[in-house]
Amino acid sequence: MTQVITTDVLIIGAGAAGLMCAAIAGYRGRKVTVIDMGKKPGRKILISGGGRCNFTNQNAQPQHFICQNPHFVKSALSRYSADDFIELVERHGIDYHHKTLGQLFCDDNAQDIVDVLLTECDWAGVSLNLRSEVLGVVKNDDQTYSVKTSDKSYHCQSLVVASGGLTLPKLGASPIGYKIAEQFGLNVLPTTAALVPFTLHDHDKKRFDGLSGISIDCNVSSESGTSFRENILFTHRGLSGPAILQISSFWRAGQAITINLLPEHNLVDVINDWREHQAQKSVKNLLATLLPKRFVEVLMKDEICTAIISDKSVNQLNHSDISVLSNYLHHWQIKPNGTEGFRTAEVTLGGVDTDEISSKTFEAKQCAGLYFIGEVVDVTGFLGGYNFQWCWSSGVACGQVV
Repeated sequence: MTQVITTDVLIIGAGAAGLMCAAIAGYRGRKVTVIDMGKKPGRKILISGGGRCNFTNQNAQPQHFICQNPHFVKSALSRYSADDFIELVERHGIDYHHKTLGQLFCDDNAQDIVDVLLTECDWAGVSLNLRSEVLGVVKNDDQTYSVKTSDKSYHCQSLVVASGGLTLPKLGASPIGYKIAEQFGLNVLPTTAALVPFTLHDHDKKRFDGLSGISIDCNVSSESGTSFRENILFTHRGLSGPAILQISSFWRAGQAITINLLPEHNLVDVINDWREHQAQKSVKNLLATLLPKRFVEVLMKDEICTAIISDKSVNQLNHSDISVLSNYLHHWQIKPNGTEGFRTAEVTLGGVDTDEISSKTFEAKQCAGLYFIGEVVDVTGFLGGYNFQWCWSSGVACGQVV
């Protein structure tokens, strides 16, 4: 006979949001059980930030999140900020360091963050059951919920779905959260991979063959006008690097991206300076002082560059040449073939429609006792610790009421 466990709060998902919510609810005296189909908790935390977990961002503000309703994130973020999570990390004696753009990482490794969450859950009396796959959810006549898993059945007053998105299927990503939402009549917005590298069309793959590992500081823009200033990285599959990952959240199939290859310079001014001081030198060699030499050699094979430059020296360029070359390098366009998909994406764009959920409690408006937090919701942070902060903030907000 299947064992039936009765608990006040059942949380599906032992990730960042689920464990945070569990600890907060447990401290309120609620009997909390967390279930997860994986072998260990916090699997995504463990591999994040190169194994050091970029656990938050000091600059986390509503404008750093993509959501169909941009106001939805404000309440939770204001009630539990990056400073609040930093205080928790410090209280547990975890050493950490700052990187550029407000990012915070563990000095040691990501296990430290998982240990913080598990310790808090332990102190709060939370039960954790792993290797538990959800097979079915039922809402009972008395407004409680019954959840059947691969080995047990659970009976709870409050059901919290913190099952994450579809990223990194090798770690056990599952659409169960979306299925539960749809089962109870909630709208789920289309999902797609975000913060993900681009793949290239065959002709571009050929062009850039041999550039793998080259990184360039650029300003990358989407067709919608959003732009990010960070590095791009050529890989054997296509384009990656922070600026590419960032812009991927705003890119749609068939669109081009525009890359300013020289964001620190105005090429017209630079060439005019070269004309004064280095007029006899070749344009190609001088461009290689601003951009990686191998990359310049690839660009030189492009029709536009070949027509203008060939083997010209700087003093052979006319005003039209300079204008065309400047426009080309400041507005270099490339049309990705696609993305690497959920296999390598850091987060899922889309998810449970925030119009269906209270921004204060994360309870489904039309289904009392059912809650959705973290990545399963249609909230996607920028690269750099913002998505973890969303998990902490939404987890706390929910944990205070379930």
